[in-house]
Amino acid sequence: MTEIEITETLDAIGLLCPLPVLKARKRLTGLPAGAVLELLSDDPAAVIDVPHFCNENGHVFLGETDHGTHRAFLIRKAG
Repeated sequence: MTEIEITETLDAIGLLCPLPVLKARKRLTGLPAGAVLELLSDDPAAVIDVPHFCNENGHVFLGETDHGTHRAFLIRKAG
């Protein structure tokens, strides 16, 4: 399996909907196409919001990982 190189990490732990996605949108704006943003969030709605955000904006949702107290979402910026 290929390792995904994370370009930047955004800690949105403690923020509730819609803030994790809004902060991810803002952070992605400054990244080059193809960059991978790791979004850390403990918001239960993020499991729905993040994939939906990616789908609506052309970004690639690379998956999520459960870390117990929070989840890590990987987003590849659209080119």
